[in-house]
Amino acid sequence: MSKLSNALIMLELLNNGKKYSINELAEILEVTPRMIRSYKDDLEKSGIYIDTIRGPYGGYVLNQSVRVPRRKFKKEDYEFLKNLSVSDSDKEKLLIIADKMRGIYLGSQDEKVVLSRETRNIYNTLERAIKEKRKVEIDYYSYTNGITKRIIHPFDMFYTSNGWGCAAFCELRHDLRHFELRRIDNIKLLMENFE
Repeated sequence: MSKLSNALIMLELLNNGKKYSINELAEILEVTPRMIRSYKDDLEKSGIYIDTIRGPYGGYVLNQSVRVPRRKFKKEDYEFLKNLSVSDSDKEKLLIIADKMRGIYLGSQDEKVVLSRETRNIYNTLERAIKEKRKVEIDYYSYTNGITKRIIHPFDMFYTSNGWGCAAFCELRHDLRHFELRRIDNIKLLMENFE
């Protein structure tokens, strides 16, 4: 791919608010880490500033909302591939490709992936806690109990139709729970590790 298209793909990835390491971006775009730094410089020359988080768990984060032209698959593209007439030996491979396209199509329908600045900070703190296996203290809004202070051991992030969530062990409930990021009011990364 061209340098411009790779820079746009990188911008599209960063636009969801997630932190990516240089190596992660290089692997996704199938280029060297040096090229990722070059794309960042080019984007910044055009007025799109990407924040750098330093350290072993650092990376690039986009803390501004940028409207990126999205390459979207249409439902008709999926249907065309699914109904394409091919030999039996290639049919299974074609259906796998069609299902991948369907996933991209469905994902491109969701324009709410862009995170607010507050949610981005919560997301990045939880990502860091997962990598470093550190406990996190949160003020969490529950529909039944209101706001409660909890200490959690986060182990995975996920995205649903309701937005980003975190799967974690909750010390208050002594059980595994899912926490919606939009319902976390305050967050603090603790020095204490968990197993």
